[in-house]
Amino acid sequence: MAHTVFIDGAEGTTGLEIVDRLEQHDAFELVRLSNAERKDIDCRRAALNFADFAILCLPDDAAREAVALLDEDAGTRIIDASTAHRNASGWIYGFPELVGPSVIAGAARVANPGCYPTGFLALVAPLVRARLLPRDWPYTVNAVSGYSGGGKSLVQRFAEEPDIAYRAYGFSLDHKHLEEMQKKAGLAHQPVFAPAVVPAFRGMLVEVPLAIAAMRSAAEPDKLREELARYYETSALITVHDDEEPPAELILRTDSAPSDRLDLWVFADAQGQTARLVARLDNLGKGASGAAVQSLNLMAGCDELAGLRV
Repeated sequence: MAHTVFIDGAEGTTGLEIVDRLEQHDAFELVRLSNAERKDIDCRRAALNFADFAILCLPDDAAREAVALLDEDAGTRIIDASTAHRNASGWIYGFPELVGPSVIAGAARVANPGCYPTGFLALVAPLVRARLLPRDWPYTVNAVSGYSGGGKSLVQRFAEEPDIAYRAYGFSLDHKHLEEMQKKAGLAHQPVFAPAVVPAFRGMLVEVPLAIAAMRSAAEPDKLREELARYYETSALITVHDDEEPPAELILRTDSAPSDRLDLWVFADAQGQTARLVARLDNLGKGASGAAVQSLNLMAGCDELAGLRV
């Protein structure tokens, strides 16, 4: 018998992509509400308590409200794609490659990683754990994303303002991803985060520049690359590229197809004194919808890659 799944917020960019993946998945049956029912709190409560799994694709406050609608004895297992529970007690962080697939498989409450933190943590967390990078370094993160990551309002803005070539933001320096980046990487300080958006619907580059020569305790770039390759050697979604033929450029295209993969690079100067750690991913794939489906597969005992674009 198929597992029932209710996507609360299925009409948003993340929700629509999850629906698209699950419609090709034999193990799940979607619980659907009409437009009127979606606005009726009693209908939402009934769907949340009926389903085997619920995926929350909602603003933070609405996600907290959805969790509060669950009965005490409800057996519904939750995946929250919002920011609301990523650092909350009792929630498992939904990054199987970092926390372990078995941890996700046994979880009742899973918080999806953010799209930017997915790239940052994939690069930095394993290296800090292996003590190849210091936890007390003041890291910086330069990142650029497609506009779908900003939801319907930003999608609409790019449609209405076609002359936008580059949108830098986050100048208050209190971005909601900072706590997640710091805690999940085990850092002593929050990184300095410089995000931007370009006129592409999907796609993302996340870069962490490293002044290796100035660090008190950092391994040479080759060692960093080797550790990442070792760490992800069994992953079917994450690829660590070697340095034999480094690309001259990394490109985001306006018409990129959906992808649930994550590509990592370690670039370095000839003397190994500076390095650039770079992650490329689909902000709606491994950065959102694909991550939710990956966790759902594990929680339901399915093939981890079923329904994903690999």
